[in-house]
Amino acid sequence: MEGQSLWLGALRRPMRYLMIGLLVLTGLIWLWLVVGTLFLGSDVNMQTILRPGDHTLVRVFLWFILATSLVTSLYLSDTRGAIEVEPTGPLDIFSLVLGRLAMIAVVVVVCVMFYEVVARYIFSKPTLWANEMSLWIAGFIFLLAGLYAMQQRSHIRIYVIYDLMPRWARKTADTITVTLIWAFFISLLWGGYNEVVAKLLRMETFGTAWDPPLPATVKAAILVIIGLVALQATSNLIADWNKAPEHHGADEVDEQEIEQIRKAVGANGNG
Repeated sequence: MEGQSLWLGALRRPMRYLMIGLLVLTGLIWLWLVVGTLFLGSDVNMQTILRPGDHTLVRVFLWFILATSLVTSLYLSDTRGAIEVEPTGPLDIFSLVLGRLAMIAVVVVVCVMFYEVVARYIFSKPTLWANEMSLWIAGFIFLLAGLYAMQQRSHIRIYVIYDLMPRWARKTADTITVTLIWAFFISLLWGGYNEVVAKLLRMETFGTAWDPPLPATVKAAILVIIGLVALQATSNLIADWNKAPEHHGADEVDEQEIEQIRKAVGANGNG
């Protein structure tokens, strides 16, 4: 990652200190909850985390998790990877922040599954919540990754014909693509809005022992994030409208690679 600030500027250092402070405080609250559960007879468990009720400390812990995730995502979005596209406006930065949030969520899923494996196969005490939490978070990761890929222009595209087109034809093809994305989003909104509202109003749950509100939250996220993808596609179209044509050589034959394959096959054949 490059060290130069993308958009925070002078706020980069304060944001870093805020991130570290929130991480420390969140860790301390989590440690206190664990100690209370193990040694002080506290009734806090994952069911309580999901539905805190009157547990004030659990509510504070959840708010700290949210704040820590957002601040960390903001801080990490201020640097750009070597292969990442330079953001061109506020919407790009917003998508980049959500992309960083998805990256953090991947780490969380890995930790949850690691905990489940250790609990199940070493201590023979499998959890009731790890699978549902992983599915819940993974749903958001999948959606946010699509938004991030759109901002980075990383969705799969075939350039064999596109590279042969004149500039006006490329612009036409890009416009048609964005129009189709908007048509899909409008159709999704038209057909799914009432269902999403109904699920949110009754906060439909997953129907398992832990019973998270996975259907309600993920279906609502689908509508919102697909809308953001459509907006990002429009932003990309506007930002790239007057850019010089780019040549995409990914589909070209790499003669050096072909030669290396021939040598490898020849060596195996002689062996």
